[in-house]
Amino acid sequence: MGRAWVLWPLERLLAARGRLFPFVPVGVGCGVGLWFALNFEPGIPLYALCALGVLVMAGLARLDLWHAPAILVAAVLCGFLAAGLRVHLVQGPMLDFRYYGPVTGRVIEVDRSQSDALRITLDRVQLDRVAPERTPHRVRVSLHGDQRWLRPSPGQTVILTAMLSAPEGPVEPNSFDFRQMAFFEGLGAVGYTRTPVLLWQEPEPGEQWIGQLRDRLTAGIQARVPGDAGAFAAGAMTGDRSGLSLASVQALRDSSLAHLLAISGMNLAFLIGFVFSLLRYGLSLVPFVALRVDTRKLAAVASLGVAGFYLMLSGSNVATERAFVMVVVTLGAVLLDRRALTLRAVSLAGLILLLWQPEALLSPGFQMSFAATVALIAGFEAINARLPAGLSRIKRAALVLVASSLIGGLATAPYAGAHFNRFTDYGFLANLLTVPVMGAVVMPAGAMAALLAPFGLADPALWVMGRGAEWILYVAHRIANIEGAVTGIAAPPWFVLPVVTLGLLWAVLWRGYGRIAGVAVAALGVFFWVEAERPALLVASDGKLIGLLGPEGRAISKPKGGGFAARTWLENDGDLGVQEQAAGRSGFVDDALGQRFEIGGKSGLFLATKAEVGGLDVCRLAEVVITTNEARGTGCLIVDSALLAKSGALAIYDDLRVVPTKSAQRIWSTPQ
Repeated sequence: MGRAWVLWPLERLLAARGRLFPFVPVGVGCGVGLWFALNFEPGIPLYALCALGVLVMAGLARLDLWHAPAILVAAVLCGFLAAGLRVHLVQGPMLDFRYYGPVTGRVIEVDRSQSDALRITLDRVQLDRVAPERTPHRVRVSLHGDQRWLRPSPGQTVILTAMLSAPEGPVEPNSFDFRQMAFFEGLGAVGYTRTPVLLWQEPEPGEQWIGQLRDRLTAGIQARVPGDAGAFAAGAMTGDRSGLSLASVQALRDSSLAHLLAISGMNLAFLIGFVFSLLRYGLSLVPFVALRVDTRKLAAVASLGVAGFYLMLSGSNVATERAFVMVVVTLGAVLLDRRALTLRAVSLAGLILLLWQPEALLSPGFQMSFAATVALIAGFEAINARLPAGLSRIKRAALVLVASSLIGGLATAPYAGAHFNRFTDYGFLANLLTVPVMGAVVMPAGAMAALLAPFGLADPALWVMGRGAEWILYVAHRIANIEGAVTGIAAPPWFVLPVVTLGLLWAVLWRGYGRIAGVAVAALGVFFWVEAERPALLVASDGKLIGLLGPEGRAISKPKGGGFAARTWLENDGDLGVQEQAAGRSGFVDDALGQRFEIGGKSGLFLATKAEVGGLDVCRLAEVVITTNEARGTGCLIVDSALLAKSGALAIYDDLRVVPTKSAQRIWSTPQ
């Protein structure tokens, strides 16, 4: 009887053989996730053990009963190995000190920061009195002050005086790690300049030609379509969103329409769908071609070329690369006479991406795009099976529009809430009003403008594109300005999103009543999310800013300074307030030494930087003492510069449990 219970799951897996391929990328993703979850850097012995495990699983997979489990374990191990290989392929120097001085480099990207400052990314970097082996491969500099002397363009070599430092790590435990992301992007330093950026050398012939082409196309679109509409149109076609105002960017976010501006799966699908249809049906009108060539395959080959060019034009960012792989798999299915949109095709795209760029697993774009795609395919399979026969085209189109917006919105909501700490209450309505315009007007008009531009006939298409962009921005602003358009969502514990994801994937991929188990697991993850406890006190890594959770929300110790940390803390609380507002909340009481507060029934003191404590036993002042200087004392909790240098930002709970940010020592981490 016991043996039968052991064999029962294996027999069920054997019976499902042929439908289990979608679980392979899930296994690879689990391996990648395990690699990133480690608090130490794996060495060669562990990688060798994983490689041996893959060989053992390959042998075990020859046995029918053990085939599926062996493939799944091998997939997990391959994901672990892929992440380990990738981290050593992209490894580059990170600045390990604060630098102020001359910076020379070649412009490879121009965009805008969250504060709406123009920003340039440089390669071929030279820093004064810094050895080449210690110089970052890439740096990113925000441009402040009077910068009328130069319009930065890809390929230019520029010189400037900048303040640079290494990318910062998380501002609280288990929050977004900008340093980790920068490491995988090859970004070794970030900073700013308040002095003019000067042109040192014009681009060499053919150098950064795709970036220069993007720059010229962006300028051409904005010259013919003025204002934010032109900037939106340019951003949708070339990926250059630097011309869009901060107000419009915020409106797009608050109305759940920011995805229309990101060059990702939907934009590329709209463009390639238009090109494919234009070529297929256009060639079908030529009898000589239609009778001798499969126009579907010819259109697919040409569309692949268009997709590749669009990938390069848009800057080859991670979201576009992900969308390109998806398009290649889809068009490849057309060339091989297979169904283009199936869970197997999506699984193959996910597998390629995870093995190629394992770090993409952690990005919101990867998670949201695949969540939406898998949900749409599974959802429409269920809908099509239940649609009544003889449904008119208009009703079918309306159903597709409503269902796709609803399914896509529900599928991406957990990931948007976890990463961006917000739920856009009217996002469903905004997408219903704009997605058809994006697909039927903006992207087709942009493609027609590109085709007609060599003949000087692009203006009518650009005019149409501009009107579509104006409508999208109009809807974004109107929706964003509705009271209660955005609901703040507290950040979940680190394990919640993986649990919810695995539960939902099981519910979608498994057949039969067993999928109920996946729904239960996902619901359990949501329960832990709702019941999660936020830290009572957060301390910035430099000790100059703290945030205390109170009945009005988190009170911030000062209205200015440490803006990124303060904004992130509030967002992670699900708080839509700003730092200046949070600084006015109750919780801190000023006195001669600094600011007094209470945590878990204990007295606390945040010592001002100017406060002189010298050899004083600070525990006589309060039971919890936070200072930017070194301090000593017995019988209390002391957070001083020496501790923060080792721990990074701190989270402190009501029971005085202290959780450091620097709990792991990885290849991209700051020294512990």
